[in-house]
Order: sequence, then structure tokens, then C-alpha cells
Amino acid sequence: MQSVGIYEAKSRFSALIELVEQGEEVRITRHGKEVVRMLPVRRRPVISDEQIARELDQMDALHAGIQPAGSSTVESLRHTGRSKA
Repeated sequence: MQSVGIYEAKSRFSALIELVEQGEEVRITRHGKEVVRMLPVRRRPVISDEQIARELDQMDALHAGIQPAGSSTVESLRHTGRSKA
């Protein structure tokens, strides 16, 4: 990531565009505060659709495998350990 002031960005605009085309992120600042962020139009996704689907399938399998101990119902589990006094 590169950060430049507005004046410098005006004088180096073409070079900054080339950096962005190469995948670099460029931030333009005014008085030290970011006002513009230039990003490449085509970035590779961090995670693919196939990876997302695979992770969701694994989560579904995990949820399906979680069962209460024995044949306990929610009601019986709620009363487990409570005194009958």
C-alpha cells in the first residue's frame, strides 16, 4: 500500500495508476487524512465459491452430527440436576 498527498498524486497520477494496475493499493491524503483509496478493478477473491460451498457443507455435516446425549429431550435436559423439593 502506498500513501501520497494530493499534490504528489496530481504530479504522479500516471505512475500511481500503473501501480494500481499491478495490484497495489494507493491512498491519497489531504492534510494527512485519507480522502481517496484506489484499488485494482479486478482483484482475485480471497476465497473462492467452491471453498465457501465446501466449508458450508462441512458445517452442515457437523450440525447434523450433534445430538443430545442419549434419547434426552430438551425438557428432560432442562430438569436434569434440579431437586424435586
